[in-house]
Amino acid sequence: MSNLKEVRLRIESIKSTQQITSAMKLVAASKLRKSQNAILTLRPYASKLNGLIQDISASLEESDEIVYAEKRDPEKVLLVIITSNRGLCGAFNSNVIKLARFLIYDNYMQQYEKGNLSLYCIGKKGYDYFKRHKYNILETNLKIFDNLSFENVAPIAVQLMQDYKEKKFDRIEIIYNQFKNASSQILINEQFLPIQPHEPDQDEDTLSGVDYIFEPKKEQIVRELIPKSLKIQLYKAILDSFASEHGARMTAMHMATDNAQELLKELRLSYNKARQASITNEIIEIVSGSIALIG
Repeated sequence: MSNLKEVRLRIESIKSTQQITSAMKLVAASKLRKSQNAILTLRPYASKLNGLIQDISASLEESDEIVYAEKRDPEKVLLVIITSNRGLCGAFNSNVIKLARFLIYDNYMQQYEKGNLSLYCIGKKGYDYFKRHKYNILETNLKIFDNLSFENVAPIAVQLMQDYKEKKFDRIEIIYNQFKNASSQILINEQFLPIQPHEPDQDEDTLSGVDYIFEPKKEQIVRELIPKSLKIQLYKAILDSFASEHGARMTAMHMATDNAQELLKELRLSYNKARQASITNEIIEIVSGSIALIG
């Protein structure tokens, strides 16, 4: 009987867990729909603006804003690592952390050993990991996902641009999950500063040298567009990560719910077999007792 009671309690526990994972899946799906629409709407605009900036900034000889395209030896490097504040989303956070560690030890080991590699952690999971392993964390932002908007992301981009302009860092890179669909994300390592020149794809037509007509002057347009483009680039990365998080959590909770269902089937079968064996034993004991009395 004790075995039956243990199995019955376990079944009730798994049913309760299944209800929780199912509810979390529905919540993640609801949030995913909104964030997915936001990133899919922003992405074409951000891509086109970034390509435009890469094209026209390369042709500028002197400008206050051309410093953002100035290439320097990467003696001091900043990695912007975007993770989530919460778990239960599969390998979403661990993949970003693994990529960041790979870049540190493969690309920037010399800077790391000299203490010239810093981290800007957006999201609690990444911050907790790198703080626990005593990496040099320049700054962290754990509240950005509570009210994610361009207005709240822009000050972070302005700070990064200012740090680069003042030569506190020679290179700034962003590491995040790019949203592909609800079940898959793409790990991205993207250079934020300096601005990289446009490199046309093989399939792209040989129209890279577009003769733009500028109104007003080219310098004034670049002065306005480069900071805006960089702000949008960072906002797109955070928005991509936000949508990816909900997609990863929805998928993880869907799998957890299905696994709970399979486990319930096995436990119910085990419970029924144990119960049937118990009833059979009781019948045998009754029959044996009756035979003993008759004899």
